[in-house]
Amino acid sequence: MLTFSKTSKEDVVRFAPYFARQTTHISDFSLCFQFMWHKHFTPEYAVVEDCLVLKERYAGKTWFHYPLPKSGDAEAARRAVALLEEDCRDNEVRLHFTNVPEEAVPWLVLRYGREVSVTNIRRWQDYLYEAEAFRTYAGGKYAGQRNHVNKFKKNFPDWSFGVYTPAMEAELFAFLREYESTQRAKGSRLADEEMNEVYELIPEIGRFGLLCGVLRAGGRIVACSVGERCGDMVVVHVEKALRGCEGAYPMVAQQFALAFTDGAKYINRMDDAGDMGLRKSKLQYLPCRLVGKYNVTPRRAIDGVSRLPRLKTERLVLAPVRDEDAAVYARLARDIRRNRWWGYDWRDDAPPEPPDTYFLSFARDLFRSKMELSLGIYREGALVGEAVLHRFGYVAQAEVGVRLLPEAEGNGYAAEAVAALCRYAFGQLGLERVEAKHVCENAPSGRMLLHAGMRKTGEDAAFVYYEKTAAM
Repeated sequence: MLTFSKTSKEDVVRFAPYFARQTTHISDFSLCFQFMWHKHFTPEYAVVEDCLVLKERYAGKTWFHYPLPKSGDAEAARRAVALLEEDCRDNEVRLHFTNVPEEAVPWLVLRYGREVSVTNIRRWQDYLYEAEAFRTYAGGKYAGQRNHVNKFKKNFPDWSFGVYTPAMEAELFAFLREYESTQRAKGSRLADEEMNEVYELIPEIGRFGLLCGVLRAGGRIVACSVGERCGDMVVVHVEKALRGCEGAYPMVAQQFALAFTDGAKYINRMDDAGDMGLRKSKLQYLPCRLVGKYNVTPRRAIDGVSRLPRLKTERLVLAPVRDEDAAVYARLARDIRRNRWWGYDWRDDAPPEPPDTYFLSFARDLFRSKMELSLGIYREGALVGEAVLHRFGYVAQAEVGVRLLPEAEGNGYAAEAVAALCRYAFGQLGLERVEAKHVCENAPSGRMLLHAGMRKTGEDAAFVYYEKTAAM
């Protein structure tokens, strides 16, 4: 099981080695972003295969950021993905990836086959620019920016640009308070929260090793910019200028690039969050690329099953349990001795003294939530047991389980039902592997699984493990 820890603003410093070497060009993988926006997604983090994995809740779903390897090793990220898949499977958590870099998308699609959803939402795409373009504003395509810069220099001949030092903190806060009235006037909750976070960020500039420059005119700060180096790019997180200082924005953008992008190939000026005015402005600076932040959601085989199947064998019928069999099904489910082998104690979830109908409703709810596919085992029209496929994984696998009423044991029904479910899993669901396990002291279950055509794959202190593949 993977261990995720809650992320606090103090924790983001631990992420620095991963962000400093990142090659994804995604601005979310940066100290400033995580510091300023972490509270909106209640994030957690884990280190898996020397990769940083961020986990968050958004729109009612759990999202895992694509693993970010400290070394840049793509294979380490792939190993981390495999561990995430298994952890989600064990904990019954639906797997959703976010911030998947474009180069990793084909591998994920091939890994999950046709059962995968891929989106790349426009408003969250980062704007990536050639750093040299900002340093020079060269050529006809940047004539507008050059004109604004020249006008600023003409209007403010005493201008200067300097690297921020802690001694400037009070002056910078005074500038931000003057700028703030413009920001708050937008009436945007997001803009207000961004302003609040900027105030919290300024005292951390030194601790985080951030890049910060201030533009002065007429003896006071009229613009500032804050960013950080991430791999071969500099991410610009904060850029503010006073209204009325014409040309201050292109001027501070260029001076920031001249001061801080030596050796960097790109400048990332982040996304536009769907603000069309901001989008127009960012496009006017002519990005060399829009950096996709892909969402990838694999589907499991059970997700495409709308109705429980009906399977026939030589002696049995595997079918949805009928309403009239609720009492018999409840007797099977209540059997404490069998539940010990089954691996689930209904008393953990059930209300006190549940009616017979509770157990059948619970099984149907599990299917509706696509957590388990349960079929009654019928012999000559009478319910004698249950066979299930559950623990559906993301790379075409599931686990099989079976339990019988006491009077039905010893007839080979369990092996027959397991074999039937395996055939259905391979032929209809397209699975490649069906797994099973039993507690070590339940040797008869092991003999039954072998008789059903499964093979032993290992054991530990608690369980003996088996599998059957489509080739067996």
